[in-house]
Amino acid sequence: MPLPFKIGSRRNADAFEAAASPVLDALYRTALRLVRRHDLAEDLVQDALLKGFRFFHTWTPGTNFRAWMFRVLYTTFAGERRAADPASRPLDDAPEPSAKADELLRELDRGTPAERAAAVLDAVDDRIKAAVDELPDDLRAVFLLNTVEDLKYREIADVLGCPLGTVMSRLFRARRLLQDRLSAFAEGPPLPVAGETQ
Repeated sequence: MPLPFKIGSRRNADAFEAAASPVLDALYRTALRLVRRHDLAEDLVQDALLKGFRFFHTWTPGTNFRAWMFRVLYTTFAGERRAADPASRPLDDAPEPSAKADELLRELDRGTPAERAAAVLDAVDDRIKAAVDELPDDLRAVFLLNTVEDLKYREIADVLGCPLGTVMSRLFRARRLLQDRLSAFAEGPPLPVAGETQ
């Protein structure tokens, strides 16, 4: 995926483009899951890239550029969300569900990051995608950064600008909410196989 804008020919612009190009697909995947619309995801990524380029001088060479860009993406998303709804706040007080669907949730943890991304983003069973999409924004972000993008807890804390304990708590709560939602699917009737009629 090429950068969606021209950033000039200066040395730092070339360095930013070289660093950002490999993470564009991951940024877009995460943006799409955060905003749930392709056009909004493209806008969010472009805004994040512009901010990333503007503040590229603050990135420390040798540190994790990918995690740094996820932080830029998430802070851009959070800022836009707050601007659209000043009353919005983290949803850390959502009720904790009962755990019933461990096997379905474990499926999302298997394989490489690319395979996990496919399981969440391109799931054959749209109910899995729907369950992830229904997570509160803050919980969904932690879940996607860990499960799909394979970031470690400390990297996620840096991305989201929150304490390590908050990341662990949000990830635990995201998984519990998913377990509860997926258990309702598991107990319901199976989906029809493609080509079969009811």
